[in-house]
Amino acid sequence: MRVLQVASEAAPFAKTGGLADVAGSLPAALERIGCDCTLIMPAYRQVFEAGIPIEKTELVFDVPVGQRHLRAEIFRSTLPGSNVPVYFVGNEACFGRPTLYGGGHDYPDNAERFILFSRAAMELAGRLEKPFDVLHGHDWQAGLIPAYRRLLYQAWPMLAHAVTVQTIHNMAYQGTFWHWDMLLTGIDWKYFNWKQMECHGQLNFLKTGLVFADAITTVSPTYAREITEAPGGCGLEGVVASRAEVLSGIVNGIDTTVWDPQSDPLIPRHYHAADTSSGKDAARIALAARLGHPAPDPRPLVSFVGRLAEQKGVDLLVEMIARVAANGRAHFVILGTGDPGHEEALRRLAATYPGTVDVVIGFDELLAHLIQAASDIVLMPSRFEPCGLSQLYAFRYGAIPVVRATGGLVDTVVDATPESLANGTASGFVFESYNAVALEQALTRALDAHADAATWQRLVTSVMQQDWSWDTSGRNYLELYTQVLARSQAEPTFEPET
Repeated sequence: MRVLQVASEAAPFAKTGGLADVAGSLPAALERIGCDCTLIMPAYRQVFEAGIPIEKTELVFDVPVGQRHLRAEIFRSTLPGSNVPVYFVGNEACFGRPTLYGGGHDYPDNAERFILFSRAAMELAGRLEKPFDVLHGHDWQAGLIPAYRRLLYQAWPMLAHAVTVQTIHNMAYQGTFWHWDMLLTGIDWKYFNWKQMECHGQLNFLKTGLVFADAITTVSPTYAREITEAPGGCGLEGVVASRAEVLSGIVNGIDTTVWDPQSDPLIPRHYHAADTSSGKDAARIALAARLGHPAPDPRPLVSFVGRLAEQKGVDLLVEMIARVAANGRAHFVILGTGDPGHEEALRRLAATYPGTVDVVIGFDELLAHLIQAASDIVLMPSRFEPCGLSQLYAFRYGAIPVVRATGGLVDTVVDATPESLANGTASGFVFESYNAVALEQALTRALDAHADAATWQRLVTSVMQQDWSWDTSGRNYLELYTQVLARSQAEPTFEPET
């Protein structure tokens, strides 16, 4: 099976978030189980600064974008640790910029940039040596791929029999643009209607992908259900619900070559499930030195690593820590950057409770790994969470997550009730209501469990033995592709209404 992945970012070439982790790991996982996989992404400035060999190919072609023709220069590399070819769509004016999508505000020409990228991906796919069976686009930046395949490239030999899959990584980001940008797509204006590409008077890239794709996936089964209703669907719940028969949720994996306490070069001592204490003690000593403390803190270490954004429940985090920091039961460490208001609130907490609350504003890969290795408990009080990776990293490093019951957190964390602790299925502490009291109660349950050394060690050993690798997720995607291809051969071609 030949599969083309189309994504606007992929680790380790260029990254702003979890999409890059998926696009950088899924192709290699598919290759390991027999897929012939290819990845296409833009040739950002960061791609050439990533320190990975990139070669310029002889492929250069013009791409129609409205009344203009924009040059696409194609570069090539290989996904590290695999044989997966990676092609980069180059256009210095569009992609040779300081950031991928814009700094504090999106670039005003993002519609044009990703129309160029999507059409260039189709043009490139049509010029490669063998036809593709599956075209798999990720998020709004590739949302036009299913429409292009169905409306403009249906007769191209390399694309004629391909099915399309659209993955939603976060419904909150939809790629909405001025209605006149429709003219840039090259798609007939008749498709700019409320059933297809238009949403509240604007061109909506993600809606386009949802309407025209042969299959829709998102990054957890629970999130797949949540986005069929408000508020989870972020205004597109009706569109998603109307296509529920082709919607599925597949939990993301983690890169176990990067996140592995038995081989992680960023932690001071390697450890495994049968020997967590020595590794965590070494990590705590290193973390204490990094934070400027004279000795490791004997209290349980409770951490939060992530974006300081409303989605992540940082408002609950701040309120809860302010309520409990004075009781001295835990040491809190927070690493992240984001909303200035959240950053300032956390700084004030750290100043109020020195030695009990440590806050590092920014992102530091080494520190992120060190905190995971040192932590006893990881907090994820998310308002919504399509999948979540921090809880999966926590499992790998023998830390126990405290999470809100939403999205992928529901699908990956089993609440530690007396029954689940007894039968060995418990993997964390879950709370339902979105408020600081509920978070505090869940953390209190976790701290009480931590006080029972035997119970805690059984819990840690159990979560460290779980398999959340990309190999498992890759098999689920392969099964989906196989089903969609079989369905396309057995049923008439899906034609969206006009």
